Amino acid sequence: MSPRLLFIGAGAIGSYLGGFLSRAGHDVTLVDPWPEQVEAIRGRGLKVTGPHEPFEARPAALHVHEAQRLGADLDIAFVAVKAYDTAWATHMALPHLGPAGYVVSAQNCWNDPAVAAIAGPERSVGLVMSKIAVALWQPGHVERGAEKGSGSGHDVFRAGEHDGKITARVEALAKMLSVIDGAKATDNLWGERWSKLCANAMGNPVQAMTGLGSLEIAAKPRGREITIRLGAESARVGLALGLTIPKIGIAEAKVWAAADDPAVFAELDAKLVPKEGAGRNWRASMAQDGAKGRRSKIEQMNGYVVARGREMGVPTPLSATVVGIVREIDAGVRKQSPAHIEQALEAARS
Repeated sequence: MSPRLLFIGAGAIGSYLGGFLSRAGHDVTLVDPWPEQVEAIRGRGLKVTGPHEPFEARPAALHVHEAQRLGADLDIAFVAVKAYDTAWATHMALPHLGPAGYVVSAQNCWNDPAVAAIAGPERSVGLVMSKIAVALWQPGHVERGAEKGSGSGHDVFRAGEHDGKITARVEALAKMLSVIDGAKATDNLWGERWSKLCANAMGNPVQAMTGLGSLEIAAKPRGREITIRLGAESARVGLALGLTIPKIGIAEAKVWAAADDPAVFAELDAKLVPKEGAGRNWRASMAQDGAKGRRSKIEQMNGYVVARGREMGVPTPLSATVVGIVREIDAGVRKQSPAHIEQALEAARS
């Protein structure tokens, strides 16, 4: 029988995954606190666009206060909310799972331990999503901004157990997600998770604090420099933790970590220069939050890198500076400005 799927969070990633899985014939229910999103899906369905044929899906949609309508026999619950909402979302999902049901952290940052603390590691699965950019700019319409990974041999979805075992359930989860894009089971959840954390940590906060898109940042030398320096700090922390980190975007973790070497820096810088016809000037998730006036997840992203760096004795001055700037933007003390790139680079050197 097709598994019954619950998504706590019908934002960009929850809607994108839920839309595809609903179209594939699965019983999908989306639960979200955004009233307009729920009503739009109920009224006219969910429009899904991107580097594929557009389609409309018809998953069930519930407001958060309606979650009591759900039974207690669902098979998989996807937690697809912001990192700071992980705990309540997991608590909401857990009572609605059947005896063999489990919770999937379909999120960025480092939320798997928080899910496992509530559901138990035996009922928790991690899902790392690599090179997928989605946005929900208006209710009822989710779009993907990047090309399909499977077209270039890339596995976007990596499902993994906390203990690194390849089990039947993570293999089945990967197979289910393969209707969306390339997917595989992984025995390296924590390394995969850190690789994605590094990619997010070098891009999301720069967009969030400047208001610029990805191409606008990459087109300027100082934009590329802050990207490289943030990537280097994040990679060094992950390597100090002893993680086996897959390639981070354009380079291996050890290359990013060596960015203080002028030759290595020049190599990374050259790779980051946008090519002619590079595509859309995309806004990452933290930049989307800023445009919507929502709180960022800077504490769970770069803030987590800083905290683990402190534990391991790895300096992260630029990451700490960026966290401070984004905190002030969240608090309304600062406004987004491209000038924050220069300010952050100079402050981290002092």
